[in-house]
Amino acid sequence: MRALIYKSTGSWYTAKGEDGQVYNARVRGAFKVEGLTSTNPIAVGDEVELTPEDEADHVATITEIHDRRNYIARTSPHNKNKHHIVASNVDQTLLFATLKEPRTSQGFLDRFLVSAEAYHVPAVVIFNKCDLFKKKEEELYAELEAMYKAIGYGVLRISLKTGEGVEKLRTQLSNKTSLVSGHSGVGKSTFINTLFPDMELRTQEVSGWSGKGLHTTTFAEMFDLPFNGKIIDTPGIREFGLVDISRQELSHYFPEMRALLNNCQFNNCLHINEPGCAVKTAVESGEIAESRFLSYYSILESIDDKNY
Repeated sequence: MRALIYKSTGSWYTAKGEDGQVYNARVRGAFKVEGLTSTNPIAVGDEVELTPEDEADHVATITEIHDRRNYIARTSPHNKNKHHIVASNVDQTLLFATLKEPRTSQGFLDRFLVSAEAYHVPAVVIFNKCDLFKKKEEELYAELEAMYKAIGYGVLRISLKTGEGVEKLRTQLSNKTSLVSGHSGVGKSTFINTLFPDMELRTQEVSGWSGKGLHTTTFAEMFDLPFNGKIIDTPGIREFGLVDISRQELSHYFPEMRALLNNCQFNNCLHINEPGCAVKTAVESGEIAESRFLSYYSILESIDDKNY
């Protein structure tokens, strides 16, 4: 029978079958998916075939993985030359960010958006704690909102404290499978708690996560929303290690640069000091935001083509 993976703990998986029953499932044999060198062959969001083994205890075996529409991966925490697939078959990824207490850097936002572009997952940036905004934050928010919207990203401001924008965010989640991510302290756990008031214990555990020791879980978990839709929580992601992106292709994952690449004089232009570069001309004219170009340059410098 066909089933959907809701949770992975390494060797065992929680799967919901098309009969509505939740199974504890394990894999039969070895899986290689799309030739990926992945540390986890099956991820949350995967559609699989299940063969029930023990009806009374709801134990089953996974015999096949169906093709993925998309997936998001990060570098494996244990081996930087391998992928760790965070989740698959997602409709959108929501990145929670804050401009105050703590402030999320634009570099982090842009790195995350590059990952979303590379994996063909639409991204929405959620700026939480807008109740704390003073004049400086209001101006910065207006600037970031205009910049990201102009290049095709969704942007939303919310306050979980006052409720501003929360209804809009619920609508954004409706009828979709959404991956939720963000630094510790930006309100992701509080938001999940407002969606699932009965799950306070689990959220408390996540919000107390310090990024050290046992709590740095790399396992995502999916939940059915009280309204139509699903949400995938990723407590362990502080930064996506970019995988399999070469220096040469990085600019393809900046939508505003991608639109200009054919206008560069050289096919292999890295947009740093080559003559006849359309991207640099666009930065000088203000068509591309200078802060986005600086993010591009910073990521470019961090890519080691020897490891690619």
